[in-house]
Amino acid sequence: MDTLQNMRVFTRVVEAGSFTAAAESLNSTTGAMSRAVSELEAHLRTRLLNRSTRRLALTPAGEQYLQRCQQILADVGKAEEEASGAHERPAGTLRIFSYASIGQHYVLPAIARYRAQYPDVRVELTLSQSPPDLFGGGSDVAVVAAHSLSDSEMVSHLLGSTFNILCASADYVHSRGTPQRPGDLAQHECLILNTPAFPPHEWLLEGPDGSELIQVSGPLQVNIAESLVVAIREGMGIGVLPLYAAVDGLRNGTLVRVLPNLTLQNMNIYALYPSRKFIDAKTRTWVDFLRGHLPEVIARDKALLTG
Repeated sequence: MDTLQNMRVFTRVVEAGSFTAAAESLNSTTGAMSRAVSELEAHLRTRLLNRSTRRLALTPAGEQYLQRCQQILADVGKAEEEASGAHERPAGTLRIFSYASIGQHYVLPAIARYRAQYPDVRVELTLSQSPPDLFGGGSDVAVVAAHSLSDSEMVSHLLGSTFNILCASADYVHSRGTPQRPGDLAQHECLILNTPAFPPHEWLLEGPDGSELIQVSGPLQVNIAESLVVAIREGMGIGVLPLYAAVDGLRNGTLVRVLPNLTLQNMNIYALYPSRKFIDAKTRTWVDFLRGHLPEVIARDKALLTG
């Protein structure tokens, strides 16, 4: 029995959610996937998966074993990369995690430019609103926005800082008027953005005269900034957008800034990766590329508001 290969199959089955999906991703058959997991269970003398016609579920032993498998497979991959010179030459698969909005506006364009320099690197980008699990082996590098970082074993690099602004459509402000002060927002439809980096029903407005906290509610709540852009553009109300999600609409006129002397919630953008003794070339060059590229892009977006 090839235990390591069966561990790969077991991990892929869990990640894919079914034997069929795992077989397709590994260019194999459903039967081969099922046999590999059964061999593993027989070898361990314990059940790892509860199977039904509709779904798979990890047993408690399977949950523990999955975590070990992910770490072991990650270590094996790193060992193979190091032995093949991956610590010197960027090659192989780079797994990047990012929050959805940052990923679309900053990370994906950066990947295109990075791969122009390092074409031997393949990229798997995961976009999510949930915090990354870098120690679980699912990603090599994460790009996240946060007010600050808690102490952890992660290596962090500050890539720049940004903030949120209030936006509406031209049609909305034409029909409902333009707020002149924060208190005027109570008379408007306030659209809610609910993300890990932003408290949904509290808007802390900051400007030259200090800060003011207002409580808001409204007819719509979404968890991705790009969806809120659509709602604002359709004239549904006033919403808070990260600057990077608003810049395209501000440039083409589909969005207008409301209370332009105020901003909300400054955020730092970080690159994170687990602390390791050896960092392979693709991770090192990707982080170095971000550190050189992203501050210029963030500065360009900020210049739009003052230009």
